[in-house]
Amino acid sequence: MTIDPVLRESATFDRRVIAEIQRAAETGIYDIRGWGAKRPLPHFDDLLFLGASMSRYPLEGYRERCDTDVVLGDRHAKYPLHLDIPITIAGMSFGALSGRAKEALGRGASEVGTSTTTGDGGMTPEERGQSKNLVYQYLPSRYGMNPVDLRKADAIEIVLGQGAKPGGGGMLLGQKITERVAAMRTLPQGVDQRSACRHPDWTGPDDLAIKIIELREITDWEKPIYVKVGATRTYYDVKLAVKAGADVVVVDGMQGGTAATQDVFIEHVGIPTLAAIPQAVQALQEMGLHRKVQLIVSGGIRSGADVAKAMALGADAVAIGTAALIALGDNSPRYAEEYRELGSAAGFYDDFQQGRDPAGITTQDPELAERLDPAAGGRRLANYLRVLTMEAQTLARACGKSHLRNLEPEDLVALTVEAAAMARVPLAGTTWIPGRL
Repeated sequence: MTIDPVLRESATFDRRVIAEIQRAAETGIYDIRGWGAKRPLPHFDDLLFLGASMSRYPLEGYRERCDTDVVLGDRHAKYPLHLDIPITIAGMSFGALSGRAKEALGRGASEVGTSTTTGDGGMTPEERGQSKNLVYQYLPSRYGMNPVDLRKADAIEIVLGQGAKPGGGGMLLGQKITERVAAMRTLPQGVDQRSACRHPDWTGPDDLAIKIIELREITDWEKPIYVKVGATRTYYDVKLAVKAGADVVVVDGMQGGTAATQDVFIEHVGIPTLAAIPQAVQALQEMGLHRKVQLIVSGGIRSGADVAKAMALGADAVAIGTAALIALGDNSPRYAEEYRELGSAAGFYDDFQQGRDPAGITTQDPELAERLDPAAGGRRLANYLRVLTMEAQTLARACGKSHLRNLEPEDLVALTVEAAAMARVPLAGTTWIPGRL
């Protein structure tokens, strides 16, 4: 009798690794994609809330208030941002996104009383016109940067790093650099663009302090100044950003998305959002500035539970990017056949750098971009933001909290040793926090 051999896939050289080696050998170039890290990482799903019962007193359903407002940037700015909800839209550039997508983000954010952010490449009239609160990103590339637009903005975000690629610059391939994008960025049309990984006019926190003063003077000390860092050495980076004069610190974990960068960067650089938040909070607490300098957390926020857990760990607000694009319609099943033609599938498409997005969101192709109705996209985004807010309120009420900002680490436990150690909350059913005596 013949016995068929048992085929075993290597854990080290599995079929995905083999395919990547073969692709690299065939092409001689590294893989570029978007969408952020795909590897499993400790995340908010590894935490649970301890709802109130006997030892805690819950709030009753929708009849007892649970407020959601947040003030960002009241440390030094004359006009801090007053937002109705603590969920903001992260920076995504015109270039990576279509003009209609930027307009839709502005519409959706304004409908629910929150802010959106420009991203690299400058401010578009569509976004400024539809955004009640618009944060202007000041990046190493300086693409599209000018004092006029700085003064038009409601806040300024100095970007030192991004969660998907801390230590690296962004990419925008030539097929997305149209005449309009090229003019805004002062670049040749149709030529691949790579943003710098560091600012050209400073080398450390002392120089950053000078730059923050310059930006305040340009804007008459009116605008809040954010400093955004990719999550790596978070404890030290937050302390240095605050010392340099930041009103708000944005910490972006490695689950944060990106329009395009090297796959090896996305999967192997940075630390998870869950690990970054307690480090940032510790830094602020030691300086006596927690809640005085606000902390915005981004990177993998998907649900109201994620929002509530981030705030329980000490964040003042969160920012969403990938989830906002999905809400607008990216990776929609209605374009399943066209995703298949691109060699992908709805829900899996990540080659946004190619500019062939069937949903018309991450493209500069005029025919594809026409598919996105900014008003309809804005309504979808507003609906999604409302759901996130209501979910977060539901959890906060269950913990007996009348405001989302009153959530605290004491309301959380972890399901795994790794999550307990990173989030610095007890392993469920114990009082043990790994790494703590």
